[in-house]
Amino acid sequence: MKQKRETVERFIREQGGTVEFRELMRAFGVSKAHRLNFKEFVDRLVTEGALVKLKGNRYGLAGAEDRIVGRLSCHRDGYGFVTPEGGGDDVYIPARSLRRSMHGDLVEVRVEVLKGGGKKEGRIVRTLERGLKRVVGRFQALKGFGVLIPDDTRLTQEIVIPQKWSAGARNGQVVSAEIVAYPTERAKAEGRISEILGNPEDPEVEVRTIVAKHELPFEFPLDVLAEARAVPQAVSESEARRRIDLRERLTVTIDGETARDFDDAVSVRKERGGNIRLWVSIADVSHYVRPGSPLDREAYLRGTSVYFPDRCIPMLPEELSNGICSLNPRVERLTLTAEMLFTRTGALKEASFYPSVIRSAARLTYTTVRRILVDADAGAIEANRHLVADLTVMKELAERLMAKRRKRGSIDFDLPEPQIVLDLQGQTEAIVRAERNLAHRIIEEFMLAANEAVASHVEARGIPFLYRVHEPPDPAKLADFQEFIFNFGFHFRLEEGKVDPGELQRLIDEAEGKPEERMINEVLLRCMKQARYSHENLGHFGLAARCYTHFTSPIRRYPDLVVHRILKGLLAGKLTEKDMERLEATLPETAEQTSRRERVAMEAEREIVALKKVQFMRERIGEAFDGYMTGVSSYGFFVELVDLFVEGMVHVSTMGDDFYRYVEKQHALVGERSKEMYRIGDRVRVVVAGASMERKQVEFVLAGLHEARERGGREEEYPRVPIRGKLPKGFMERRKQRGTEGRKGAPKGGGRGRRHR
Repeated sequence: MKQKRETVERFIREQGGTVEFRELMRAFGVSKAHRLNFKEFVDRLVTEGALVKLKGNRYGLAGAEDRIVGRLSCHRDGYGFVTPEGGGDDVYIPARSLRRSMHGDLVEVRVEVLKGGGKKEGRIVRTLERGLKRVVGRFQALKGFGVLIPDDTRLTQEIVIPQKWSAGARNGQVVSAEIVAYPTERAKAEGRISEILGNPEDPEVEVRTIVAKHELPFEFPLDVLAEARAVPQAVSESEARRRIDLRERLTVTIDGETARDFDDAVSVRKERGGNIRLWVSIADVSHYVRPGSPLDREAYLRGTSVYFPDRCIPMLPEELSNGICSLNPRVERLTLTAEMLFTRTGALKEASFYPSVIRSAARLTYTTVRRILVDADAGAIEANRHLVADLTVMKELAERLMAKRRKRGSIDFDLPEPQIVLDLQGQTEAIVRAERNLAHRIIEEFMLAANEAVASHVEARGIPFLYRVHEPPDPAKLADFQEFIFNFGFHFRLEEGKVDPGELQRLIDEAEGKPEERMINEVLLRCMKQARYSHENLGHFGLAARCYTHFTSPIRRYPDLVVHRILKGLLAGKLTEKDMERLEATLPETAEQTSRRERVAMEAEREIVALKKVQFMRERIGEAFDGYMTGVSSYGFFVELVDLFVEGMVHVSTMGDDFYRYVEKQHALVGERSKEMYRIGDRVRVVVAGASMERKQVEFVLAGLHEARERGGREEEYPRVPIRGKLPKGFMERRKQRGTEGRKGAPKGGGRGRRHR
């Protein structure tokens, strides 16, 4: 045993300090049949303190405190940070250490300096895995060769394109290039152009650029399309007889106006004693997408559907996503149902899960439900008379669930998201705050309840599972946040670096309706870690949930499809020991892959929205708007406009002759001479100075300075000091009436939906 342990340690040391588990198996000749025993042995070394377990099913030597493994994230100014795979604080990497590395690389770092405040600085000692295979950018033709200037500002090095690999690209065109040689200490990376996307001024080329940059698979392979087209577009009666029949139960879908795929339907019944029974029926995608099939492999690679304002890049072909899997009205569909009974206090009294068949009675929209339940619109009520009673019960249940969740400490960020309004030609007509009304909340609460019930049911039976986790925020960030809000008269309890999520919700409630509300929400959000998928149940901090998963959107999220398969196997009693071993082996990688694809989709969606905003604001250069500050950095501050839901930047270089010092803990810029302070939450008036397509950024200047320069007067004649504590008359009321949408995007059907967390 001792000799074997020393052999494993020596091998890991020879490999540079970290290895994947499969590398260990290969090195020691471990067959699949003995995989479980070998894993138990390696995990025992972790328990004994000889090894440490890292993300991605990797293992490293314990005691090498100066070495960490993680993903490199570069900044456009040249420096970078490495996020450790095993968790912990990011490590700062100075520009001089990045000549051989690129954004997205998996690297091993030696921590060499601990900077003030406990921040780590390190040096990359080796690259374990390259994060990029191709780069998108503008081609610049030079004498005898060319260079590609990356569209992604985090890629700070140009890519050399030898003439033989230029594919005839012309100067200034947007191209996609495959990396054939990565950077070294003495040479830049080299690439081969694989696709010419076109003129950068063409709006469609800009969209294609974002698709190519994030390597979003735009077209389905032929074998995937063939399999999708072979799927029957009607439910067979023989299959329906094998399921619980809910076709006579009044069931409806509630989605956005533009939604085309409907993966969840709901039904309610009020019972004796005031209890309410809820049926959440989710499209049974797993019935049609079999493990290992072409459809399944492609869905795994995509991980999620991606939503742009004018199009969707679906996870599954249209025959499934808009066809047989979509819970369209008045047609039979196969579903997996969570049936739950809730008490008057919103407590879950009982829950059961089963394959079912439904027939949706109506395709309702959030607007229609709002008109019935909130506006009491006579026309809407009359048109949906047969549904009003059930919708009223849904409202009552949602309010119970909401109160129960808030009581336990669940956090609700009031952060608006943009909705791009397009005209018939597909041009941006307006950019507004996405509405979030009672109808959104009803569906959100029902989906949260179903997700939590499924997770608890499977976890209680000890089955390997895929959880949706959200870890507690970093203690140092919380301490800084506590100090920051103290300056505005707010506080929360922080004990030994830990905070109860209910305390943060109390703070959000206290700030509601006040000028500092948006600032509190924004800065607190930056303290939070990102939710992700995991094979380990780490709880969900934001929801104050001990156990949580994603079950409700298998048409557009691969993790939900995995959860359906596990739940159905459990319900059918078909999970063998071999199945359990397979899940143990594959779930960590599935969690890593789907979390990564989710992040890619979010980045692409944010970038396309930023592009639409820039295109929209290019027509408004020179116009003045009121706004309020949403972020501050050493190089300037960000302003969100009141009348348009657009954010832009005021650079310090445009703020006059004074020198502005960045005070990080106060999120403020302070003038050395004038002592003027610009701080998050301040209201300012700005003029649109530019809109950069390359940087996807709108540029503002302070209105006072702009007017002074335009008219040749002194700056002092045109006040530009922020108006602290004052928002435009009626602004908060208008904002509440419009409603807001959470950090993950627009309501379902137009985006990803906060309701799924």
